[in-house]
Amino acid sequence: MKITEVRIFPTKSKDGRLKAYATMTFDDWFVVRNVKIIEGNNGLFVAMPSRKMMDPCPKCGFKNVRGSKYCNECGSACKRHVSTDDSGRRQSEHVDIAHPIRQECRIYIQDMILEGYNAEIKRKASEGDSYRPASQEDLDVVSQRFAGPEKPPKEPVQPEGLGIEDETQDIEL
Repeated sequence: MKITEVRIFPTKSKDGRLKAYATMTFDDWFVVRNVKIIEGNNGLFVAMPSRKMMDPCPKCGFKNVRGSKYCNECGSACKRHVSTDDSGRRQSEHVDIAHPIRQECRIYIQDMILEGYNAEIKRKASEGDSYRPASQEDLDVVSQRFAGPEKPPKEPVQPEGLGIEDETQDIEL
C-alpha cells in the first residue's frame, strides 16, 4: 500500500506549534484526514487523527469528555478519572482514530507528509505568500477592513408638531 497523494493545509494556531493539517490518500482508494503536523521540542512530527476520550455520568449515563467536572446532560458532579499506564505515567485524554501498527509504516507516513509539508512551504515562499502564525495586528487589520468608514451619529429626528411646548399642554378628556 502506497501513499498516492498528500494535501497540506497550513494553519495559524495560537501557540504556533500546530503547523498544518494533512490529508493522505492510499492507492487512490482510501483517505485519512486530520493528520496534524506539530512543531515539537526535537523538530516536526506527525500526529495521527484522534478524538477525546469519554466517560459516562454516574447519575444519568451521558458520555462526557474525560476530565469534566459536571455532566453536560444532568449537571451532577462527575468523578474525575485519571488513568495511568503500567509505569505510572499519566495517559493522554485522546485516543487515535487511525494509526500505523509497525514502525516502518509510521516512518513512511511521517516522511511522506513532512515531504509534502516542506514542498508546500517552499511553494508559498516562492509565490511570496509567507506563512506565519496570526498576531493581534492581523486581527486588528481584518476588523478595520470590515468596519468600514466611521459615520457621525445621526441626530434623532423629532416628528412635526411635537415640540417641547406641545408636551407640557394639558389634555382635556
